[in-house]
Amino acid sequence: QVQVEESGGESVQAGDSLTLSCAIAGRTTSWSAMAWFRQAPGEDREFVSAIMWNSGTTLYADFVKERFTIYRVSSKKTMYLQMNNLNPEDSGVYYCAATILRPNSLIPQNVGGFDSWGQGTRVTVSS
Repeated sequence: QVQVEESGGESVQAGDSLTLSCAIAGRTTSWSAMAWFRQAPGEDREFVSAIMWNSGTTLYADFVKERFTIYRVSSKKTMYLQMNNLNPEDSGVYYCAATILRPNSLIPQNVGGFDSWGQGTRVTVSS
């Protein structure tokens, strides 16, 4: 099981861009999946995006609408979430998550599908 730690959250203005980082400690495998979730005050934690560590296959929530890009730099064992054209609805705590999937299974989009979580990094977007 890997350990993950997020960073990069800050307060920005609507329309700004921001990149979050997730540092990974531990061994990854061919079926390691990493993801970003977010949680606004009073709301459930929701899926944002995911990536398969080895293949680079990505998955996005519909609301991302090509504004966000998930990618990883294997040599740095770090995953990133580049967010463009931010709006106030993007505010919340962003969490990095990791899991090892069963071979050939789909990337989960639910909280229960991931078993390693970071402490979160806060993003605040002002209008």
